[in-house]
Amino acid sequence: MSTAMMSVATSAFADGEVNIYSYRQPELIKPLIEEFTKETGIKANVLFLDKGLVERIQAEGANSPADVILTVDISRLTQAKEAGVTQPVTSDIINKDIPEHFRDPDGNWFGLTTRGRVVYASRERVSQDSITYEELADPKWKGKICTRDFQHSYNVGLTASILAHKGAEETEKWLTGLKNNLARKPDGNDREQAKAIASGECDLGLGNTYYVGLMMTNTKEPEQQEWAKAIKVLFPNTNDRGTHVNISGMAMAKNAPDKENALKFMEFLASGKAQQIYGEQVFEYPVMPGAEPSDIVKSFGAIKPDSLSLADIAANRKKASELIDQVGINDGPSN
Repeated sequence: MSTAMMSVATSAFADGEVNIYSYRQPELIKPLIEEFTKETGIKANVLFLDKGLVERIQAEGANSPADVILTVDISRLTQAKEAGVTQPVTSDIINKDIPEHFRDPDGNWFGLTTRGRVVYASRERVSQDSITYEELADPKWKGKICTRDFQHSYNVGLTASILAHKGAEETEKWLTGLKNNLARKPDGNDREQAKAIASGECDLGLGNTYYVGLMMTNTKEPEQQEWAKAIKVLFPNTNDRGTHVNISGMAMAKNAPDKENALKFMEFLASGKAQQIYGEQVFEYPVMPGAEPSDIVKSFGAIKPDSLSLADIAANRKKASELIDQVGINDGPSN
């Protein structure tokens, strides 16, 4: 297990401290931590784990020093809840700042920022400026679409949202149509779909919004800036149900030794100010209506998030994964 520590508390019961277990890299949440400590005087200790966070807390059991869990993706938040490492939180402050469809109905997790699952389109070869997910199955795009592995959590989440809206039969048809339109077998990460568009291998790709920001600002690999310049972001279904989004989120650990400070930290994170700081660091949209995204995120375009509860979408993930295998989309186009 790879771990990185930033002054993790030696005592779970240290006064004026809160212990955070995070899937997000320390440098991405450092500005949040600093602002929280500045406002409250509470020291925040961060343990970063790139994998095995839930298993770590389970192994620590009742003696776990974890107060708050920070993670990304609805699948990881629901996994934490189902694994029994979270506890319900009731807070009028959090509920006021975070819309209901971005909260667990039982109060076990809360969204903080969103990333849209959007279409990357070639600026050079695609003239249209709007699209729907359904259109990705239209034969006019045959041989023109690239995507990463469809069993990746990002694409399972998107498929689960289609399933929640359209039902199994229509979702299977959609997956089949999309499979027939692929330029190649699903491969690479989201950034590599932009690279494939830049090279002319395909005209459309599925990707998350925040990768565009990462490419635009990548000075270590400037070729990624060229990939970003080659694409425009199309937000699917803007004119009807809205674009599928996923979240970064938070939860209170089941055996939090300092529930009071944990709640203070979570209420701080829910605030519009904290969401804006966080969103700017990770190129994501704050979940609070009216909270401003960064200038770079604004440059992608305005997002209208699908208002369907993420808990409902998460409930469809298993069936979505089964349909993905059933259609065989990861085998690539049939001909």
